[in-house]
Amino acid sequence: MRAVTGLSMLVLGVGGIGHALVSGVDGGIGRVDPFKDMKNRPESGLGTNILLVGTDGRDRITPVERRKYRLGGAPCHCTDTIMLVHVSEDQERASVVSLPRDTYVTLPAHTDMTTGQPHGTHPVKLNAAYAEGGPSLTVRTVERLTKLKVDHYLEIDFTSFMKTVDALGGVRICTARPMKDTYTGLNLPAGTHELDGGEALQYVRSRHVDGAADLGRMERQQRFMAALIQQATHSGVLLNPVKFRQVSQAMLHSVRADRAFGTDQLLALGGAMRDFTPASSEFTSVPVRNSSHPIRGIGSTVQWDSVKAGALFKALREDKPLSPPGSAGKRRGAPKVLVDVPPSQVRVEVYNGTGIDGLGARVDSGLRATGFVTSGRPRNGDQRNLRRTVVTYDPRWDRSARSLAAALPGSELRPVKKQGPTLRVLAGTDFTRVTPVRAEALLAGRGAFRTTTGDEAVCP
Repeated sequence: MRAVTGLSMLVLGVGGIGHALVSGVDGGIGRVDPFKDMKNRPESGLGTNILLVGTDGRDRITPVERRKYRLGGAPCHCTDTIMLVHVSEDQERASVVSLPRDTYVTLPAHTDMTTGQPHGTHPVKLNAAYAEGGPSLTVRTVERLTKLKVDHYLEIDFTSFMKTVDALGGVRICTARPMKDTYTGLNLPAGTHELDGGEALQYVRSRHVDGAADLGRMERQQRFMAALIQQATHSGVLLNPVKFRQVSQAMLHSVRADRAFGTDQLLALGGAMRDFTPASSEFTSVPVRNSSHPIRGIGSTVQWDSVKAGALFKALREDKPLSPPGSAGKRRGAPKVLVDVPPSQVRVEVYNGTGIDGLGARVDSGLRATGFVTSGRPRNGDQRNLRRTVVTYDPRWDRSARSLAAALPGSELRPVKKQGPTLRVLAGTDFTRVTPVRAEALLAGRGAFRTTTGDEAVCP
């Protein structure tokens, strides 16, 4: 999860800062050689593939931070988060793919990094590759899974993550519903929040917010990465050499990277990404066939959808965008209200509760335009003198009802037992227009790989 810092490191290498300044902070990067003695690697494709991993290293965490942000316990020396970032050949797009840490994999033969004992091939969860063989085995395993050649490796720990967020002045996060996780201490009411480094760490670590567990956590990590890019590109840090140096030093402290990723690479990427914005990024997760596949001796694992995953990585190999054409930049004239349930998952029937001709059709078309699944055949209601618009719903679909009511400000929510999954709108004379809404969940993304662009993931 600290790997989200890595993409901003690419962004912050921009714009007239100068080789000398970047060289000054480059020395703080810890170096590893994840590609040593690797054979039979995939062929290089177009663009650049960067493997970002977040470890649970907490050696430099203070006792106060341990207590405040629930960072006690011994580290597992494994990867909490693994992401592939593909920077396109023209360096105008970054595609970020989350790889579930519990992915079921078979490790290649290797020597255990801790014990020095040789291991044959054996099944594990993906995050165990780091514990057994460090960066090298992690890269080998990811390349075997994806058939993509990894060009660079970046590794982030707890300390680097928190200091980077604080150096940027915090990151703005929005949530349509309260988020609470007793394991990490996360406690966010619905609304907009400015998170400091420690709070941001709680946000990206939490996996007990809802039933989505680790898959839901990956969504929040992607949303956070988009917000981090927005903060980096809108805060002026890229144009302020002193601020840039402060942020760079914070990021590079505790970061480890391959030996080839240095000053020249930072400047080349940064110069090309001078105009990078959240809309230039796209986020998705590996398509999953089974998110809870029990394996004796290993536990519950995640199985990929091999066909869809193959198509995903083929698109990256061929340097193709993952988002549907025309997705980037959709937030111009963007929806203003965040909702919990995507409108595309809410079925609605509209009734005209007034004597105003055509009112039902206006409501129906307005809701359909913002994504709700309407019947397209509004009817006249039993009441013809309704002043306030009413939304009736079965209590079992209360979250959907709140999403619909957000699009009809001032409407009354009225529970009706056994109404079923279809919500009903009784339009009153108070109706003026439908307020556009958008879903908070990144899983509501479009396209074959359920991709969301960064400008859709940040706060309205």
